[in-house]
Amino acid sequence: MKHIFKIVAILVAISAIWVGLLETSTVPRSCAWLLPIYLVVALGCYGLFMVGFGLMFFPTCPQEAVLLQQDIVEAKELLGKKGVDVGSE
Repeated sequence: MKHIFKIVAILVAISAIWVGLLETSTVPRSCAWLLPIYLVVALGCYGLFMVGFGLMFFPTCPQEAVLLQQDIVEAKELLGKKGVDVGSE
């Protein structure tokens, strides 16, 4: 629930800044109307960058791979004892 309040607070703050920019002459009105679109595009670019960065430097976990293979073997043995055909291996 705290996360929702945090997001709502950020959205309210951004909306207040945007309305403030619309009311003042700091930023031309023609540019101020496009600021929400620029914000959405910028957040999308940031998200794509973070996903790409995470994929480039994704850590390999050899210990976890070994543990997963052991779990698979144990599950196949257990299911085999119960009469379930789980494959040729």
